[in-house]
Amino acid sequence: MMDSPFDAAFRASADGKPLGLRLLVCLLVPPAVVLAAILPASHAHSRPTRPAEGFAPVLPQAPAPRPADGAIFNVSAGYIGLVEGRRAHAVGDTLTIILTEQLNASKSAAAKTQKNGAFNVVPPTAGPLSFLDPNALKASGGSSFNGQGNATQTSTLGGEVSVTIAEVRPNGTALVVGEKRLLLSQGQEWVQLSGIVRLGDIDADNRVRSTQVADARVTYTGNGSIGRASREGWLSKFFSAINPF
Repeated sequence: MMDSPFDAAFRASADGKPLGLRLLVCLLVPPAVVLAAILPASHAHSRPTRPAEGFAPVLPQAPAPRPADGAIFNVSAGYIGLVEGRRAHAVGDTLTIILTEQLNASKSAAAKTQKNGAFNVVPPTAGPLSFLDPNALKASGGSSFNGQGNATQTSTLGGEVSVTIAEVRPNGTALVVGEKRLLLSQGQEWVQLSGIVRLGDIDADNRVRSTQVADARVTYTGNGSIGRASREGWLSKFFSAINPF
């Protein structure tokens, strides 16, 4: 059975390979290039789609069994000192972190270079080189560069997040972790916080400012339609990745 002219043209190729295979390669290569350009950039700058693990509330430690000493007073039964009051000081106690983060950054840079040069040869007016044109032996060159950059960034974060004490250390500090999740009509938002606080900085209302938290790590992000609308599309990421300028 003879092939139709369409089948013959489909199988024809200058290098002996089927034309269908070449068309398949032409269809698969552009998407592969797009994915290769988008995935590294999107992985480095994408927002997490779900809250990170490790910020669950810490439960208080179980009290040690009371020794049978016949006494009525027992420290492990919830004793609170008169000076200490009800301030958070043990694993599992809760306290409130007041977020008062405000960061301002500004940077400016400028550079300018300029260079000029000239070359001139005057031939003799008599002799075998007198036919040379003096204007043809002149050369000059120059280069210049002018660059300027300016960047300014301002970040502000306010609010309150309640955390729990995960670890109490001998030097009077404590490791605190906590999170707050908000399920809204257009998505989910969450705030996660961890850091080290001094037990002496906790006030009578069990509150500490975020500026007093050492090694503070604060994450505020979310997902949903609002978060997707504020992110760059995949096609824009592709052209930004291959843009040489």
